[in-house]
Amino acid sequence: MTDTLHTTPPPAAAHHRHPFTRDPGRWEKERIRALRTGHVPGSTCSDACQPVLVHERTSWGWLTWTVPGDGTLPEVPHQIGVLTPIATRTQRLALRWLTRRPAQRISLDTVPGSPRFSAAAVALISLVVGLFAMRHGVPIDVALPALLLAPLLAEHLPGRLDARAREHVRSVEGDSACRYLQRLAALHTSLVQAAAGNDRYELRRSAEIGHNLLWDAADLLQTQDTRSASAGLIGRERLMLQLAHQVAQIIERTATEESAADADQTREPGWPLGPYPPGVRPTTPRPTPSTSPLKGTVLMPQSQPQPESSPAVRTPDVYLLFAHEPYYPGPGTQEINTTVVAADSLRHPQVRQPDGVRIHDLLTQGRQSGEIVPLATLTHELNGGADWPTVGDWEGVTSDLVQLVHAGRCDALSLGLPEMARGLLCTGPHSHVRAYDAAADDFIAYGPAERAAVLAEVDVFLASLVAEQDLWPGDGLLAPLTRPV
Repeated sequence: MTDTLHTTPPPAAAHHRHPFTRDPGRWEKERIRALRTGHVPGSTCSDACQPVLVHERTSWGWLTWTVPGDGTLPEVPHQIGVLTPIATRTQRLALRWLTRRPAQRISLDTVPGSPRFSAAAVALISLVVGLFAMRHGVPIDVALPALLLAPLLAEHLPGRLDARAREHVRSVEGDSACRYLQRLAALHTSLVQAAAGNDRYELRRSAEIGHNLLWDAADLLQTQDTRSASAGLIGRERLMLQLAHQVAQIIERTATEESAADADQTREPGWPLGPYPPGVRPTTPRPTPSTSPLKGTVLMPQSQPQPESSPAVRTPDVYLLFAHEPYYPGPGTQEINTTVVAADSLRHPQVRQPDGVRIHDLLTQGRQSGEIVPLATLTHELNGGADWPTVGDWEGVTSDLVQLVHAGRCDALSLGLPEMARGLLCTGPHSHVRAYDAAADDFIAYGPAERAAVLAEVDVFLASLVAEQDLWPGDGLLAPLTRPV
């Protein structure tokens, strides 16, 4: 994977503050064209005036600007349009269609309506072609309908195409709505430029999430004003700011790593620096038990409940437990089907981001110190899994964590749990699992008490493992999500 970022993208505030920020000469050309061919707003304008609109296309949509009559640069767009995040090539062509120059119309004081110049030109051309065709033997009942249909299509077909193209965009107008979406678009453009020409997943994923946030905000503003939609808009802007902050950290950290690599070309590669000082960390990963600490589903008394932490407090020393496809660490070893990692491993740069950071935020809020939280518990807290899409791709994150453990880039407790114990940890805290007992010819139900017993036994084994040294989460961790005070 190519991780090199050669240049730092400009700050978000520099984007879209004025038209064509990256190409000022383009705005001057558009302004001159407007002065020469169109109507420029001035002190004598009325509500019926139709000013010239200049479209600035972007990778995610467009901004439409008016041309002030005093020669200054406009500060607020007249309109902002956002293309659907899953746009196809055809839908991107629809964006170009909607941002074409407006049709010129013929002003007729005595006739209602203003026909297009293009329709008049097509009518004239079709008349000439129709007369020429009839002179050369084309039946009049064929030539006449074609002669009449051509100008009608030229007049009305663009409107139908406009309506069809608008199905794939969300556009807003008005100062307050455009000011908000302008700020959000500036942040998103910084994410897009950071991801351009770079194949780091976390950068590309941040740009994708930013586009979805922009689309959602535009969708809200199409049906509500900024006051009634303020809660949803603030949430989206806060998340966009967090994405921009994480991307800036990734770029800064990459530049620091490149400088360090250039300054010490002769240093041999070794283990990443973790909580151990250089030279002390062992040259092999911490051994994990070849046999499971759980020989069977051991039913232990449920531990006494402890006072819960406040949901607003982040608890750093928490552990994530998740099941995965079984694998064998070596010949003759027992299968590993469940892994426990430190919560901070979710912030590793080689874990899918920003999904991992967002799951870390959910995992560490309102927990007890040293608590082991199964992934199924997070699923239960997220409305039975229905809200996972708003947090992140848990399957991709856990798959990346397994790869980190395999590569020795973080510490983990690897377990080979029996089927029933694993099944209990893969269900919610209040669920039941039924198992068939052939000897008794009946089903046995296992529930929250048995699940707590399995977690208690895992906790005992983890406690003995971390008594000497806590699980190392890895190096170069991303910053956690910031929360408002």
